[in-house]
Amino acid sequence: MITERSLEVLRAIVGDYVATSEPVGSQRIVDRHGFNVSAATIRNDMSALEEAELITAPHTSSGRIPTDKGYRVFVDRLAEVRPLSPAQRRAISQFMAGTLDPEQLLDRSVRMLAQLTGSVAIGHLPSLLNTDVHRIELVPLHERRVLTVLITDSGRVEQRITELREPASAELLERLRDRFNEQLVGKRLRDAAALLRNPQDFLAPEDVAAATPLAAALVDQVLANQHHRLVIAGAANLARSERDFSTILPLLEAIEEQVVLLRLFTELDINDREVAVSIGHEHENATLEETSVVATQYRAEGGAARVGLLGPTRMDYSNNIAAVRAVARYLSRLADDLHD
Repeated sequence: MITERSLEVLRAIVGDYVATSEPVGSQRIVDRHGFNVSAATIRNDMSALEEAELITAPHTSSGRIPTDKGYRVFVDRLAEVRPLSPAQRRAISQFMAGTLDPEQLLDRSVRMLAQLTGSVAIGHLPSLLNTDVHRIELVPLHERRVLTVLITDSGRVEQRITELREPASAELLERLRDRFNEQLVGKRLRDAAALLRNPQDFLAPEDVAAATPLAAALVDQVLANQHHRLVIAGAANLARSERDFSTILPLLEAIEEQVVLLRLFTELDINDREVAVSIGHEHENATLEETSVVATQYRAEGGAARVGLLGPTRMDYSNNIAAVRAVARYLSRLADDLHD
């Protein structure tokens, strides 16, 4: 039977193992955690935890380490998510100040998470093809050179310089701009791309030749937003924190093969949780069975984006959950400010 004291013993084992990477024995628990019981009593608690498959012996020594199931019980029932210190919160605010560009903010937040936690930090921006066209501008730079500007309803601005075959007057560019906006404003980017591939369907015949290269440039600008983006920082932290290279090799390979991480991140069930944690064998990918993911969503252009951490199952879950939650809240507030 798992008693409350046995669960506190599990908490102690998880904490000590995360801190030292060494199996934890009963005498160490007695010496460090003040249970006011004998080592023999602690050994009985450890036997109950082992029978429940919450801890295991990695070899024949008396020390024990948590199992995936043990980490799950710790995360769900025992982890005390400590708020970040004022100094840490100031560091996040200062590090991410000075830009409202979503990609720059994600880059900065991922680097900050890696610094705060000593883990591998990951940020995911979804495809923007489900955002809408807000405005199109055609800016003459030279008689045959035009700057095409695509602005989305999320504030993203894409620009291209296009060379025309023939000189274009200001009146022609103004007419094309108005026609593009009439057809495209308010439409999803994916639908706008389809329309722009056939400009003859909505332009006057005499304007098609001049408009074709401009429409092609705008298609390129739309498609620049079609891909998911994954930002990663802190891979070097693995080498500093882990002694056993064999445990981090699958992680390094997953970082190299980003498709694996993208699937892992996007398939993580976050909808009903503030912060989701996936541990070891809970992943569908068997090569990451010694890996944990801590992630959450934040509001961004294009919908819900994700930010989180990737590392060995032996991670500081309490601190990592707090850091991920704080950075995501900050990103969401910045997104709200951008749209106010």
